[in-house]
Amino acid sequence: MKSAFMSTTGSTSGNMPLIAMTLLAGVILLCAMFLFRRYRRIKAKLKTLSETLDDIAAGNSNRRLLAHPDEEIAELSYKINDIMQNYRDQIITFKKNEEANRQLMTSLSHDVRTPLTTLIGYLDTAQKGIVSGSERESYIETARERAYTMKDTVDMLFEWFKLNSGEETFQLQPLDLAESCRDILKDWIPIFETQPLVYDIEIPEAPVPVTMDADALRRVLNNLIQNTLRHGQATRIEIRVESDEGFAELSVTDNGDGIAPQDLPHIFERLYKGDKARSEQGSGLGLSIVQQLTQKMGGVISVQSKPSVRTEFRVRFPLNTQ
Repeated sequence: MKSAFMSTTGSTSGNMPLIAMTLLAGVILLCAMFLFRRYRRIKAKLKTLSETLDDIAAGNSNRRLLAHPDEEIAELSYKINDIMQNYRDQIITFKKNEEANRQLMTSLSHDVRTPLTTLIGYLDTAQKGIVSGSERESYIETARERAYTMKDTVDMLFEWFKLNSGEETFQLQPLDLAESCRDILKDWIPIFETQPLVYDIEIPEAPVPVTMDADALRRVLNNLIQNTLRHGQATRIEIRVESDEGFAELSVTDNGDGIAPQDLPHIFERLYKGDKARSEQGSGLGLSIVQQLTQKMGGVISVQSKPSVRTEFRVRFPLNTQ
């Protein structure tokens, strides 16, 4: 009996290595099959990725890679999609800028050629003696006005290109907004006096500390005033400097023609001139330049308008509390 038991136990022990090897072989086979399936899936995905990139390289920027979050190349696919979306956005922006620049050159060539042709005509007439006396003086004065109009257009164009080419440099420094605006407006008061215009200027005696570029501030305020005088047909202009709740505000308000509701969302777009009355004057760059200058100094500009009643441009900057 004892001998038989020992014989059975010995037989089982002898089969253990064989069973273990069989199990190991099975596990290896299953792993191999699993890895082979993953390899084939990854290979198929890589082939799709390669075909998609070839399609993109051929000019189809709309292609995207589809991947489940659990897939091996999901992160790579998402990154490529992000790159392609950024690329597409850049292409769209480039095309918009290209079209805008084309419109800009077309518009400004008209804005320059028209007053230049008129200027030459008036000067030729005066120089050839076709007119004389007070009429000749009138022709010369008209030519002078056309020359200044051309200079304003060229200056505006030069300023706009500097801003959009990244060549503009700003020297942000602590300023007193109240004192700076007083200094700018002292040159405007004689001009206001020659206009059929009532002006109301309110600037506090107390300092209004801000951090900004003095020259950029001058251009912002000058452009807003010029916009009112050139387009508004206003009989009253109000200029105010205020400070409230941690912000300094500069506002220019008039009672002129104003801005139609459909034009308000576009008023700061370059070349946008709105109605026919605006389209006949100016380059369409002034308010776009004001917005860009304001933003580059950390400010915000807004506009509200009720045509023929009240139009207000409001520029807002953080107070310098240091």
